[in-house]
Amino acid sequence: MSRINYPFSAIVGQEELILGCLICIVNRSIDGILIKGVKGSGKSTVVYSLEDILPEIDINNNCNFNCNPTHRENWCTECKNRFSNQDAEFSSHKVKPVVIPLTTSEEMLVGSIDVEKLLKSGEKSFVPGILAKAHRKVLYIDEVNLLPDFLTDSILDVDATGYNTVEREGFSITHNSDFILIGTMNPEEGDLRPQILDRFSISVDVQPVKDATLRKEIINRNILFKKDKIAFRKHFESKNKALMNTIELACSKLTDIKMQEMFYDLVVEFCSEKNIDGHRADIAIIETAKTHAAIEQNDMVELRHLVQAAKFVLGHRTRKGGLEKPLSRAEITQWFAVREKKIKSVSSEVYSASISEDISISEGELILPPKKY
Repeated sequence: MSRINYPFSAIVGQEELILGCLICIVNRSIDGILIKGVKGSGKSTVVYSLEDILPEIDINNNCNFNCNPTHRENWCTECKNRFSNQDAEFSSHKVKPVVIPLTTSEEMLVGSIDVEKLLKSGEKSFVPGILAKAHRKVLYIDEVNLLPDFLTDSILDVDATGYNTVEREGFSITHNSDFILIGTMNPEEGDLRPQILDRFSISVDVQPVKDATLRKEIINRNILFKKDKIAFRKHFESKNKALMNTIELACSKLTDIKMQEMFYDLVVEFCSEKNIDGHRADIAIIETAKTHAAIEQNDMVELRHLVQAAKFVLGHRTRKGGLEKPLSRAEITQWFAVREKKIKSVSSEVYSASISEDISISEGELILPPKKY
């Protein structure tokens, strides 16, 4: 029996979490969202309900790696051989979260060699793992802080590159593994290493709803859902479709979003002054702010988008090599508030990314393959 999920659009009082999820769906260059919250705060409910708003994907029939029929150049070896002289046969699929259990082994995660076939015929055959099943879907790690570090590192490495490479006993295979990464955790059960926290682009700290009216509505909706799940889901069908439409429009608008050059300068100044490690945070703030603007169908990034992006990106990152705690929301708000008047009084040109001629790369220009398909 298939799981009947609580409707995404029926979720109450978690607007920031909903926005964070939408941002990850719209902009695939954002490497994952970490959802922190105590038990019973609705973390898993939100993740499973994403199925309602994620667009269906076309997959080559009988493909173990979820190959996209319109991206022949990125097909797995099996699909290239099977459809070498004919059009691919495909079907549409709903995108459901692919869950990583805490009991997962390395072979279950990355894939393994078919031992039975190897012993019978001597043929080396690859058995796809969870990372293959998650390609072009949602990879969900519940209680990510309890997953062994070596498995978490493997997942984050694949998320950063978009590829999974398996080498076993002289056998080597590489396949696409591009997914929306979502991790949930209860901080009361332990934290993650700073190196792992840094690999999640954004995070949301889910707080219990305190407003009495909203809490009453949460109770009411849960009672109605349990009473008749089908009827309850049908009631929110149109709202789910509206969210799907919002995602589609945001995806098409994302590349056209503009940002003032002053905002780039602000991000650089802020991250440098606050001892933010590395450059992932700077890039993630810019990308998150642009995506937020695209979701709202704005043409330009506004300061409020930048402030919200900083809260998403910096709320879980330690600083100064792990010696300083993450910035609080109040600290972020205050820093930008001090500069708001100055920003309003200064006209700034729209930033256009270009390579400065006076910056040289000593080892020649580096051409890197794109992460995503």
